[in-house]
Amino acid sequence: MLIQEDNNYYYLQFRFNPQVVEVVKRIPGRKYDGKLKMWVVPKMFDPPGKYSQGEYVWLFAEWTISAGFERFVQKGAPASRPDVHYTLPPMPELTVPHGLKIEPFPYQKQGIAYALDKKRCFFGDQPGLGKTLQAIGTAYIAQCYPVLVVCPASLKINWQREWKKFTGKEAIILDDHNKNNWFRYYEMGVCDVFITNYESLKKFFVEDTGGWDLRKLRLKKEADLFKCFIIDGSHRRKSGKTQQTKIFKKFARGKDYRFLLTGTPTINGPKDLIPQLDILGRLEDFGGYNSFQNNFMQGPREASNLEMLNWRLWNTCFFRREKSKVLADLPDKMRQVIPIGISNRKEYNAAERDLINYLRMYEQADDEKIKRAQRGLVMVQMQKLRQISARGKIAAAKEFIQDTLDSGEKLIVFGFLKEVINEIKEHFPHAVTIVGDNTSQERQNAIDSFQNDPKCNLILCNYKSAGVGVTLTASSTVFFIEYPWTFADCEQAEDRAHRIGQKNSVSCIYMQGRATIDEDVWEIIQTKKDIANDVTGTDDQVPEEVSDAIMLKYRNKAGIKPNIPDSPFMSPISSGSSQIFTDAV
Repeated sequence: MLIQEDNNYYYLQFRFNPQVVEVVKRIPGRKYDGKLKMWVVPKMFDPPGKYSQGEYVWLFAEWTISAGFERFVQKGAPASRPDVHYTLPPMPELTVPHGLKIEPFPYQKQGIAYALDKKRCFFGDQPGLGKTLQAIGTAYIAQCYPVLVVCPASLKINWQREWKKFTGKEAIILDDHNKNNWFRYYEMGVCDVFITNYESLKKFFVEDTGGWDLRKLRLKKEADLFKCFIIDGSHRRKSGKTQQTKIFKKFARGKDYRFLLTGTPTINGPKDLIPQLDILGRLEDFGGYNSFQNNFMQGPREASNLEMLNWRLWNTCFFRREKSKVLADLPDKMRQVIPIGISNRKEYNAAERDLINYLRMYEQADDEKIKRAQRGLVMVQMQKLRQISARGKIAAAKEFIQDTLDSGEKLIVFGFLKEVINEIKEHFPHAVTIVGDNTSQERQNAIDSFQNDPKCNLILCNYKSAGVGVTLTASSTVFFIEYPWTFADCEQAEDRAHRIGQKNSVSCIYMQGRATIDEDVWEIIQTKKDIANDVTGTDDQVPEEVSDAIMLKYRNKAGIKPNIPDSPFMSPISSGSSQIFTDAV
């Protein structure tokens, strides 16, 4: 059953059935329009009983569905027509206390209210609007524990921290250490939120794959414990033929709450929705696979009736807001740190041990010249740690960039190392660059293309070349694979997008290597913002106080006793800035 409306009429469309037609004829003022092939009901009619006009028409639709009649849309119907309009329903308001530790924005409360009502739905907001908070808030209010979150491997730590930040709950990441006893934590009341990545769902929850046959696939009995199933980046499940998607479908069955988070549910068209709707248990709301295909996958592009599809999704299991629509709720600039595990941990740990050894020799040196030389080795090793961490984040950075571009957004990316920028450029050859190797004209061409060409959606920058004096307001998202030594340099890079001409709230996203020097640098530049007031913005100079603070952190971690009294910062060996030799772009 499809119901459309304009200012004066409701338009009813359904597969012919004598019983349904008989019921339609009971509606006052109804008539059949042979040209439109629809039943038309005037809004100015006197409905029987206590119902309003709209309630009466919707109750009729619900009756046809409950009576077993398939929802139906005429195959090949135009996506829109001047005499029939698709009015999206308003978002509901949250009427219960949320109890979260952070106050959500008003639009986020509406998203939570929608999900509480639908229980099995997409969170489709544009990236940067807080889908994670809304999903966590919904599960927290609904108390639908235990919860399983499935996300990209690079985001497991971030999800764990977000649960703690928003609710105070400690979430457990499933790994080889708790593979056989994770459920004991729930049974003992220690934890009711668990996190894993896509590839590990099979390892932790599948008893027998049954080959490629979904009917023969058997899950472990612990899979039945969960009442809530959250999938972050559900568009990765766009193919229903893969074994992994079949595992997701099997796992989702019977779960009271199922939430799919994606800003890009239809990368290739409506067909991408089918496996996702199947995971939600919502495909039958669209008449099943054949009906969905007939109505929304026609024509050479396998896409038809798109406006109608959007309307039906909103009424069933989907909502999406863009930054421009919720600007009144947003601050001018938002910062987010995404902690990830680096891919080259062994290399990093070895370099960190070298740093600690150099630091010991520095502390033990009595001669001032030797001490200066040893300090130089410490500084070079600190920079080496940053470089190793940056390389270990490249794979996760590619995933983030691809997801952002798939959502239709333009993106500004900042980094230091040539190696990092070059590898990103190789993966995204269409990207333009503002780096040291570019001529002035090449840089200006890159800026003009990014600002004016809708097809140019990615610009790769380094801090020295693009950190100041460049306007990139065509994007409202700035992504940092690496970040500088000072808060001032961070702000300068952020303000390439956050400046006059920007129409949206700017999202500044920092990718941080977990248990690396990234964490120390970030903590210091956030707590010592005043240090950066007179920084020049170059990428090869480190303020003395910042480098000393990081050295102090590593000295304390290693238990190294200084041969001078402790102070808030280690005594400077020389004035000015310490020189760092880097392979910066």
